[in-house]
Amino acid sequence: MSLEMRTECERCGSVLAQDGDALICSHECTFCRACAVSMDAVCPNCGGELVPRPRRVAS
Repeated sequence: MSLEMRTECERCGSVLAQDGDALICSHECTFCRACAVSMDAVCPNCGGELVPRPRRVAS
């Protein structure tokens, strides 16, 4: 099972590149860094911690 690499911030709608800077919670809610910082790295949907989303490396 792999992460769903969402393409936009769930708060502000900004575009998130697949290999770009984004933060996610354990439910894969996805936010840009600016929104995550403004929310003190706490997911507004589930209350979980927002952590850097891992990047996929081309094989």
